[in-house]
Amino acid sequence: MRRSDSLALIALAALVVATPLRAERAVLAPVPTIDAAPTRKLETAVFAGGCYWGVEGVFSHVKGVHLVVSGFAGGPRDRRVDYDMVSGGDTGYAEAVRVTYDPAQVSYGTLLRIFFSVVADPTTLNYQQPDHGTQYRSALFPLNDGQAKAATAYLAQIGKAGLWRDPIVTRVERFTGFQNAARDHQDFMRKNPRHPYIMRWDAPKLAAFKAMFPTLYRETPSA
Repeated sequence: MRRSDSLALIALAALVVATPLRAERAVLAPVPTIDAAPTRKLETAVFAGGCYWGVEGVFSHVKGVHLVVSGFAGGPRDRRVDYDMVSGGDTGYAEAVRVTYDPAQVSYGTLLRIFFSVVADPTTLNYQQPDHGTQYRSALFPLNDGQAKAATAYLAQIGKAGLWRDPIVTRVERFTGFQNAARDHQDFMRKNPRHPYIMRWDAPKLAAFKAMFPTLYRETPSA
């Protein structure tokens, strides 16, 4: 779905009025049994979980997160893409975010837990409500061996937890680089809190994060 289309915005506005403000079902995912040991003062993690507006919006309110950037990951290393290209669904890229965080305040494993608790449904293949296509798949892109071990272990852990009725389809994917989205897609939730898409699909995720992880939530988002 092209979120910039005026007809789509009208439909989304109607949904806001006609239906409860619910996105993916919030689930309190378990504490990871395996975490990634920090390797530097500031670490970076890359997540794909559907529309990057909401993924960025949630992670930017996590204590210890310094910066969240919306962009694209998962496609060929040597191919340059933009939003319109990725929206076609045939580039191999997914909408993703790059999170820079202080591991002394929040760990990679905790970010994984937040991600699967309130951001992305790990059982929906190539879509997150209401967006469909490979560009909206949920995926983890480890940047080092520690993150790869933690991500793989956590997918196995939540698969055994019985919190979701359907099988886990989120995958660990090889990191081939990250490309920033255009400026008008950065900090979108903060800049456009009354946007129909944000109100219908993303604001509930942030509200769920605040309610489920009050000690990790901060009111003022990171840059």
